[in-house]
Amino acid sequence: MKTHPLPRIASTRQARPHARLRAWLARCIAALLALAACATAADSSQVGEVAVIPVVGAIGPASADFITRSLARAARDQAQLAVIELDTPGGLDTSMRQIIKAILASPVPVAAFIAPGGARAASAGTYIVYACHVAAMAPGTNLGAATPIQLGGPGIAPPEPKPASGLDKGPASAPATDTQSTETRKQIHDAAAYIRGLAQLRGRNADWAERAVREAVSLSANEALAQHVVDLTARDLPDLLTKLDGRTIETANGAHKLATAHARIVTFEPDWRSHVLAVVTDPNVALILLTIGMYGLFFEFANPGFVLPGVAGVICLLIGLFALQLLPISYTGLALIFLGIAFLIAEAFLPTFGTLGFGGIVAFAAGALMLIDTDQPGYGIPLSTIAAISAAGAVFVFFVSSFAYRARKRPVVSGGEALVGSIGEIIDAALAPVRNEAGNAVGNEPGNAGRDEAQGASIGWARVHGERWRVCAAAPIAAGARVRVTGRHGLTLDVVQAEDPQQRGVSS
Repeated sequence: MKTHPLPRIASTRQARPHARLRAWLARCIAALLALAACATAADSSQVGEVAVIPVVGAIGPASADFITRSLARAARDQAQLAVIELDTPGGLDTSMRQIIKAILASPVPVAAFIAPGGARAASAGTYIVYACHVAAMAPGTNLGAATPIQLGGPGIAPPEPKPASGLDKGPASAPATDTQSTETRKQIHDAAAYIRGLAQLRGRNADWAERAVREAVSLSANEALAQHVVDLTARDLPDLLTKLDGRTIETANGAHKLATAHARIVTFEPDWRSHVLAVVTDPNVALILLTIGMYGLFFEFANPGFVLPGVAGVICLLIGLFALQLLPISYTGLALIFLGIAFLIAEAFLPTFGTLGFGGIVAFAAGALMLIDTDQPGYGIPLSTIAAISAAGAVFVFFVSSFAYRARKRPVVSGGEALVGSIGEIIDAALAPVRNEAGNAVGNEPGNAGRDEAQGASIGWARVHGERWRVCAAAPIAAGARVRVTGRHGLTLDVVQAEDPQQRGVSS
């Protein structure tokens, strides 16, 4: 029995449309997957970037301004996370609180990351870490020692650590506050309450935070993670972002779910404003600017119309005062600095042969030593800077005093005093006193008491220094004789004959 191929041909023709349909569907699915991948990538780019804010060095007005403006920029750019990379020994309390206020009010989640290895977040840095929504540390880093450093200054007993065991009830276990002043206790309690409130807000270890303030304790990265002081540890920034991916964080404007695994990282670098503010608020620079400003004004007042010293002095003085307005200063120290500079300037106008100048140097050095009212690292004025500026003032006083001393020893070359000792020539002599309309001798005027007829005063005229002067002599002197001036009374000169050996020896 023969078979016919017609049915197979028909089945083959029927299978071709199904194959084309499957291929078309496969292409559509591939296109949809590609579109979904593009949409996912676009959506991930639109979710928001990660803003990195590096902070290295002491916390001060410059770093506070930089962090505050960077958080505002991250909010404008709709970043999904802001990471503050910390490496700080501490800083000023006012700047720290300004940063914490910006973090608490930030609509963008803020993570504090103590990195790289070897970095630390001591003192003010510990408060900032506690204030952030996420706290992380890299291996080999540490945080703590949050006791306000200025409390351990001269005359104030620093807080003593509590004993590890409560069994010791001897004098050594007495509270440290027994030896502290009321002001010190108030400041420590305020700092402890502040960091405890931040710890409770973020759900972290509040007891250890208070110990960091009262006992100045510190922790390494692993210890901080074990005691729930920080939320996690990470090797580097990419590792941190991977571990934060998918986490939901509550901020000032609601909950935010992070998608940081593949987010774009943007690092905010300090701009010119931050650099200028960092330089200006350096206590050394502020002190130098004040000194230059005062000396510039002095030279302008001493030489009116010179303009340049006055302009430079005013600018430096205003910038220096602006810097001091941002720094914790002692007004007693500032007053001593101004008093010292005033004494140095007065030495130039009222030469006291170094008395005012020496007092000014002592006042300036004492004021510079106590100018900055904190012992925070990076905010003290080195002794070398104070010594250099004081030495410059001492050189100024030395030159002014030496000039004044040499000028005092020079003979007078102008004014009425310069006439004493001068040589003149009698051009018109009178043998008897010349009387005026009142009947008094011409030489017997106020200041010429005693020169009357009884004394036999002789009045005449002489040429001295090319000028015609009325002269009075004890004895008549012939015209053409040379005379030496021995005194002056108003417009009348007392003279003696220059050829007289005895008088010449006296005058010489």
